[in-house]
Amino acid sequence: MTAFDPKTATIVVVTYNRTTLLTRLLESIERMDPAPGHLVVIDNASTDDTTAVVESFRDRVPTELVYRRLETNTGGSGGFSEGMRVAYELGSEWIWLMDDDVEVVRDGLALMGKWTPRFRSIQGRRYDFDGSEFYWQYRVAESMAIPIPFAPASFDDSGFKPMNSGCFEGMFIHRDVVAKIGLPDPRFFIYWDDQLYGWLASRETESVIVNEFVLRRTREIKQWDMGIRHMNASSDAYRYYIMRNRAYLQKYYRAVGVYRPLPFAAGTALTFVKELIRLAVVERKVTGTSHLFRGLRDGRVISRDASWKPMPPLEPISTTA
Repeated sequence: MTAFDPKTATIVVVTYNRTTLLTRLLESIERMDPAPGHLVVIDNASTDDTTAVVESFRDRVPTELVYRRLETNTGGSGGFSEGMRVAYELGSEWIWLMDDDVEVVRDGLALMGKWTPRFRSIQGRRYDFDGSEFYWQYRVAESMAIPIPFAPASFDDSGFKPMNSGCFEGMFIHRDVVAKIGLPDPRFFIYWDDQLYGWLASRETESVIVNEFVLRRTREIKQWDMGIRHMNASSDAYRYYIMRNRAYLQKYYRAVGVYRPLPFAAGTALTFVKELIRLAVVERKVTGTSHLFRGLRDGRVISRDASWKPMPPLEPISTTA
């Protein structure tokens, strides 16, 4: 087994108009030991002082900083797609994705790296804003394309559990897997994109969530506390894309030959009901349902698009020495 070299890893951060949060993340990267070989910051056309903040860290972070400011806001999906592309073209062996509302545990890269001789698609754990252990739904019911909320939270002595999903808040993935499944699909804009990407990765390699706390969330989100599970508040934009992007999931399922109409339709119906519960219980309002229906309507247009194709595999690029 080849020992993990931290310099072969690249951290990819996607940010948009949140310099207070971004500063905390960059400060945590400044303290990292070991540090990655590259840090790629994708700025989704921020209108605040993001550029100045990033540049102020260029000589502070213990790694090569690559900054890309996009001309338009492409959403998390577009940002991570571009960030993955940049990291891949830099020759990175490992790519670690994260939003700007987390900070990295000092030895987080070493904790992830110790699993690299065995796995090629790895998800670490994170602490929530209040310091509690954040529970992430690491498995999906494949036929319905929805997360399984009762997947066990505890780990056995192995320290890992098989997963068939993904989360761009901490996904740690090898370039060989990226080459096979292509870049994240920017057409999603937000939502379902990382679940799909992790699912595609799990079809190519054994994917796992490991019992290593490597990130801390730095943004407080309104939640409905259900014990070990939480339901977060959302927004009208999220409600729209949650329903619209079911059509993209359907397209990918058809492309790989696993689409089953009835279970998938059940998954869409359950997603709709979940969003109604989120509105009523977490956000305590009744407005917002129009965005769910609008998403379904626009999704039907996508589902009928005969010209649609999935993201293509990548051309091999030699890694750096």
